[in-house]
Formats: sequence, C-alpha cells, structure tokens
Amino acid sequence: MPLTPEDIVRKYVDDGSSLERVNQRKSNLKIAIVEPNPAWPQRFLDVKARIDAALGSTALAVFHAGSTSVPGLPAKDVIDVDLVVRDVEDEAAYVDALGRAGFVFLFREPAWHQHRFFVDEGDRPLDDGYPVNLHVFGPDCPEVERHRIFREWLVRSPDDRHLYATVKRECAMAAETAGESMQEYTVRKDKVVGEILDRAFRDLGYIK
Repeated sequence: MPLTPEDIVRKYVDDGSSLERVNQRKSNLKIAIVEPNPAWPQRFLDVKARIDAALGSTALAVFHAGSTSVPGLPAKDVIDVDLVVRDVEDEAAYVDALGRAGFVFLFREPAWHQHRFFVDEGDRPLDDGYPVNLHVFGPDCPEVERHRIFREWLVRSPDDRHLYATVKRECAMAAETAGESMQEYTVRKDKVVGEILDRAFRDLGYIK
C-alpha cells in the first residue's frame, strides 16, 4: 500500500526491547567525523553491485543513505545503504546470500519497521578497507522515505547542511569524550535531525 504523508511524518518510537541480536561486531566502530571523500559515491556503487549480484530480483531497491550520500557533507567514513526486499521477514531469501557477499547479520528489530541490520567491517582480503552499514526493510517503509527526504533536503539546503555538519562534529566529540556507543551518539543528534526533517516536511507540504 503506497505511503501517505501521514505515514512518513509519524514518529515511530521503539525502546529497543524488541532487538534480537544475531552476531557481534569484531571491533567497535570509531565515532570520528571526517571531511567529504570523493570516493564515497563509487564505494556505494560497488556495494550496490555486490548486493544486486547476490540477491537478483529479491532486491527491489538499493539506496545510498546517510551522510556519505550528501555531497560536501562531513561524515563517518562508513557507507550507509538502505536495501528494500520483497518480504523482510523471509530471511531465507536474503540472509545467507548477503553473508556470502560479505555482509554479517548483526540484529533484527521486529518492532521498528521489521528492520534487519548487516555490516561489512571492511576487513575482508578483497576489500580496500571501508566499512558498510546495510539496513534491510520491506516495501513501502516510511523510514526509507524519510532517509530519502532528509538526504535530498540537505543537498538543497546549505544552511541545514552546515548546521548538521556542526552538530555531528560536536556530538561525535562529546560521545568520544564520554566513552559512549554509536547508538548514544545517534541519540545526541536526534533533536536536530528532527528539526531538519520538519523543515523538509514543511517544504513538501506534509506539515504546517
């Protein structure tokens, strides 16, 4: 069923209690914001090619998400990818295939859009050493659309792009100093991310 503006702007809150961990990272991901890397777009295309080759028609869409998808935006040196599959609960259709392509299944979140999360830590012999976060969702997922809207707004809004870059650096520094996790770093940014999204939604006429 196609998404409505109401679906997209609704705040979906998950307290994390539904998280089901499957594997652990080999090492903690460093919270460090780096300057924009001109290699990021090609890295995404390489990752997309791996996913498409592994899944074929099971992969309905593969999108570059997160800060590395926004030209000129400082970011963690990690390629974030949104993968849309036909049925996210049918793990047999994609988990093993993604594993053979180098993506490790870390956890599922049934209460939050049936999200599945995979990583490539960038330590395989054939890699050139960059990590990937792979988010798997089903069709018509509002979170995927929110990611797209956020990305496109930052591309078009230099003021919010500058604001977000500043906040990311401040939050990364504070999180590193406090010894916080990546999740805690993300929570630090939530307020500003919400404010930026609201401006994007207003521009689209989704809210007043």
